[in-house]
Amino acid sequence: MTERMRRVNEALREVVSQSLRDLKDPRIGFVTVTGVRASPDLRNATVFVSVLGNARRRERALAGLVSARGVLQAQVNRELHLKRTPQLVFEYDRSTDRGVRLAKILDELDAHTDTGAADDR
Repeated sequence: MTERMRRVNEALREVVSQSLRDLKDPRIGFVTVTGVRASPDLRNATVFVSVLGNARRRERALAGLVSARGVLQAQVNRELHLKRTPQLVFEYDRSTDRGVRLAKILDELDAHTDTGAADDR
């Protein structure tokens, strides 16, 4: 990824994150923008989000984000002076789930190792 695209992605992430705070849609509760990946031609940008809560809340939040897409794109257009305003696509960022699962596995291994070390004494 070029330095320019990295800066564009970060600027998009910042504007969308700030704009989410102003939305009044109750479906969009605890949503965090974890990253943005814009296409090189700036026609599309995938906005990765994490959502606090269960799968049902996640689906509701994503539906709320899709409903607010026009408002968010308009805000991007107002704040960033890009050649074209990318169409925003929202995707759940599964890295948080993977991190939690990995931490749980490591904790289980650590507990197992501690138990095994006690047996060796």
